[in-house]
Amino acid sequence: MKRAQTRSRTTRSRSPFRALVATLAMLASSLFVVTLGATPAHADGCYTWGRSLSSGSTGADVQQLQIRVAGWHGSSATFAIDGSFGPATTTAVTNFQRAYGLTPDGIAGPATFAKIYALQDDDCSTAHFDWSEVDGGCGAGGYSGGTVSATTVKENLKRAMWRAEALRQRLGNKPLRVTSGFRSVSCDKAVGGSGSGYHTYGMALDLVGFSGSPSFCQIASAARYTSFGTILGPGYPGHNDHAHVDIANRKFWSASSCGI
Repeated sequence: MKRAQTRSRTTRSRSPFRALVATLAMLASSLFVVTLGATPAHADGCYTWGRSLSSGSTGADVQQLQIRVAGWHGSSATFAIDGSFGPATTTAVTNFQRAYGLTPDGIAGPATFAKIYALQDDDCSTAHFDWSEVDGGCGAGGYSGGTVSATTVKENLKRAMWRAEALRQRLGNKPLRVTSGFRSVSCDKAVGGSGSGYHTYGMALDLVGFSGSPSFCQIASAARYTSFGTILGPGYPGHNDHAHVDIANRKFWSASSCGI
């Protein structure tokens, strides 16, 4: 009987303590969840930003941002990837944010970076374009044998893929297929090129829509607002079955059948 009473008293005396422990555990759990939710962005396998960027920022991280938003400049003017966050970069970031349903404030912060992470894979290709689509043509594969080093070819292709990603979104998120990306000098000559064109630099992509949608003319037309230097399409010799775009630092557009 005494033992039972003792256990009963002990149980009653511990109840408030147990309640306190349980409450603290729940609070800790809640704080943990809040902390996770507040994390700006996860570490990314390709590139991770460590600070917010806005007008006046400079550095390699700005350059990496510019590569990914270049297709959202929205003007026929050349977009400079120079590591300096000026008015053109503010416009590109704002348009990127608006296109993906973010607050269009022109400041690259956690939400903007999270969207970029979602659009890039750990191998630095983009969500809708793979390295296997843009590597060496003529069945060769790889990135060697071009006009520049394989490293430079891959860097150029990355920049081209990001603008193609923007082009895809501008077209209503309609799938695009790359029919030709990088070509070695010998491959370029074999398919009728000069052997020194922008394909040999990894700067050019030939694009088509799936089952004819979007059309070649729709691709070429939208590309005018995606910071591509060269746009060639139907009406230009040899380009009636695709739209050619490249990231050359110039403006040369010709697709007469499309009114361009």
